[in-house]
Amino acid sequence: MKFTDSPVIQLQVRDSQLSIQQDNGSFHVGTSVWPCSLVLAKFVERWAPSSPTTTTSDNPYYDLLDFHTRRRRAIELGTGCGAAGMTFRLLGLQDIILTDISPVMPALKHNLKRNKPVLGKNMKTSILYWNNKDQIRGVNPPFDVVIAADVVYIEESVGHLVGAMEALVSDDGVILLGYQLRSPEADKLFWEMCEKVFVIEKVPHQDLHPDYAYEETDVYVFRKKKNNNN
Repeated sequence: MKFTDSPVIQLQVRDSQLSIQQDNGSFHVGTSVWPCSLVLAKFVERWAPSSPTTTTSDNPYYDLLDFHTRRRRAIELGTGCGAAGMTFRLLGLQDIILTDISPVMPALKHNLKRNKPVLGKNMKTSILYWNNKDQIRGVNPPFDVVIAADVVYIEESVGHLVGAMEALVSDDGVILLGYQLRSPEADKLFWEMCEKVFVIEKVPHQDLHPDYAYEETDVYVFRKKKNNNN
């Protein structure tokens, strides 16, 4: 697998190709395409059913990634340039809101416009700061799927992130997280907080896309604990 600082990344998603423009000279980390988003996107591409009639016998992630009948409403946190969110759209997740902070929105909207011929109809976007309860209510949770990739890098934002994930995901929904350790302090706090409210499952590396199995990057599945006092 090759990650590049090229201004444009071509990402093949089954029969389609996304063309994602990044700005590595920006002051905002959200204007670059980070490995986690590609690892998560390609994991989902590997296992997401291509249609409601796709066989389930050899797919351990069928129910998790059934965007045609079971998991139909989603939101992405820290969308950035849109690589993961656009990939999910192409894999059948039609009702998805892409969110980030306001300074990143121009880069996201540019890439959505750039890829509109591939994506079809416009994708929904929303400015969302994780500590803004009005903005969280404004996107009308809960969601079947919450998507996040490479969002844990500042210790001060961890509490807001975990709170937002908990507020946004439905009781029987899932959080799909692409993760890479960026800050030991943020990492420690993040897992301590998540273990209190979520059941955490790590995807085995052999189940990642073979061309996108970056050794430092993992994919996790979170589900709400039935009783948060446990």
